Amino acid sequence: SIMKKEEILKKLRDAGDYVSGQELCEHYGVSRTAIWKAIRQLEKDGYIIEAQNNRGYRLVEHCDADLFSKIEIEDKLETAWLGRPLVFHKETGSTNIDAKALAERGEASGAVVVADMQTAGRGRLGRGWAAPAGKNIYMTLMLRPDCPPNKASALTLVMAIAVYEALCELISKEQCGIKWPNDIVVNGKKICGILTEMSAELDQIHYVVIGAGINVNQETFAPEIQETATSLYVERQKQSSRAALAARVLYYFEKNYAVFESSWDFSALADKYNEFLVNRGREVRVLDPKGAYDGIARGINEKGELLVERKSDGQTMQVYAGEVSVRGIYGYV
Repeated sequence: SIMKKEEILKKLRDAGDYVSGQELCEHYGVSRTAIWKAIRQLEKDGYIIEAQNNRGYRLVEHCDADLFSKIEIEDKLETAWLGRPLVFHKETGSTNIDAKALAERGEASGAVVVADMQTAGRGRLGRGWAAPAGKNIYMTLMLRPDCPPNKASALTLVMAIAVYEALCELISKEQCGIKWPNDIVVNGKKICGILTEMSAELDQIHYVVIGAGINVNQETFAPEIQETATSLYVERQKQSSRAALAARVLYYFEKNYAVFESSWDFSALADKYNEFLVNRGREVRVLDPKGAYDGIARGINEKGELLVERKSDGQTMQVYAGEVSVRGIYGYV
């Protein structure tokens, strides 16, 4: 069973040396075959385990291997409530859909779903999102915020700050930025997309799910996105630990969420967000269903709306993230 696999891994890790099969059998009250099966499962997950006659099993630590599993993420998790529980899938359709299902079943606020691979991921405004196995992070947070539904779109920005801060532990701040409202860019190319969805009535939120797809160890991109997409591997020319990065994103989200929650608006986070915002002071095109217009982005306000000084008449427009896209005039950013 899954539990046995996690427990055996922990035991091998704690021992740091050979643990006899007999000892494992007795400790868990299971057969040799059950132990062997659990070891096989761990090997399938990418762990390297040495087996020696008369000595038993030993975990070989490989620093370069990017091991991505429930136990690896939980091992690095420094949160009080976020990611507890953490649900991990080797493969799933969409972590947002999984998180909604958890919410519908009554799971508490703070549950997180992480996947190694998604087969039906979506971007914003219904766009598809390609998701190869074994390379990237696909994760969704499920929250039950005690605020009016019209405040919830700002949670996308809280997630953007969390991903930005986690990435800045691995790459320089100068290279990294937030493209309002929900993309993180490195050297002008997209490294992360965020999709927030909500179930609510007029005055009450049932739950919010915030999904993020982060390009970590992907080395190449499809021709149609290689001009606009990048990954940590492309930028650093080396592998990064997905488990460590996922744990850091959750750590930073919990910290920033506490600030957001104190007022249920973005007033205390706006300065920080604006500092990271790549669009600030830049010419942008606002693709509003009511009519597109050009202007200069001036940063966000306490509601998380983008302030755009309209070119045609100099008026400051408050752009709400729900229904519009913002593009750079000369390219993606």
